[in-house]
Amino acid sequence: MNSDLLLQLNNISVVYSDVIQVLKGVSLSVESNRIISLLGSNGAGKTTTLKAISGLLKPENGKVTDGSVLFDGATIQNAAPEEITRRGIIQVLEGREPFKYLTIEENLKVGTATRWMKPYRKDLDMVYDYFPSLVKRRKTLAGYCSGGELQMLVMGRALMAHPKLLLLDEPSLGLAPLVVKEIFRIIRRINREQGTTIVLVEQNANMALQIAHYGYVMENGKIVMEGAAEDLRENPDVREFYLGMGAGGTSRSYKDIKSYRRRKRWL
Repeated sequence: MNSDLLLQLNNISVVYSDVIQVLKGVSLSVESNRIISLLGSNGAGKTTTLKAISGLLKPENGKVTDGSVLFDGATIQNAAPEEITRRGIIQVLEGREPFKYLTIEENLKVGTATRWMKPYRKDLDMVYDYFPSLVKRRKTLAGYCSGGELQMLVMGRALMAHPKLLLLDEPSLGLAPLVVKEIFRIIRRINREQGTTIVLVEQNANMALQIAHYGYVMENGKIVMEGAAEDLRENPDVREFYLGMGAGGTSRSYKDIKSYRRRKRWL
């Protein structure tokens, strides 16, 4: 086994409620200290892939039915979420739900639950260094925060747990462009300075491929393309379907392209 390989999904299938198959033989590898981007349209299986890694399929009556998930050399598929968290895998869910009646700082301290009774002051200072806008709001109830502040909060809370592997699900969703740019700048900085391995699920393919080292493209529960991020950025299919750029650099919507391709197949 490659000593730099932190995570490996080997031909996994995921089924919900024993009848709904979402993943159909997904394989991917994640090397230590890298940012891996997982791209695809809505319903492609990206979030389910993250939950297969973090153990969060169980609460939704889902399970890995075939294949294996290896983390740091250990088999973890279908393990309890708390066990996987203790191993160092932390997922930041889409929707950025905080504990609304706790302050920002109290929410951040929740992230130390896996390191009970260990000092956390340096960790708070680290989070506030990455997210300085949280400092002046640290005594504010999380329920009164903006979407951008909440995204920073849930990412900061994850960092408090000292993750070996950080899973980020749609961190830019619903945020203003300037906030999105700042979030992605911080993600890259965390990877560079903390050496945190990151798997990033993101609809904003252009931003994701700017900070990722490697990427995978999913469609209908399968990996259909992979490669170095810079190669995917230049791939004509990726440019057309996910970056919205057709031949000659013209912008085209994903919906229009898919509709055109469907009509073409029926002709």
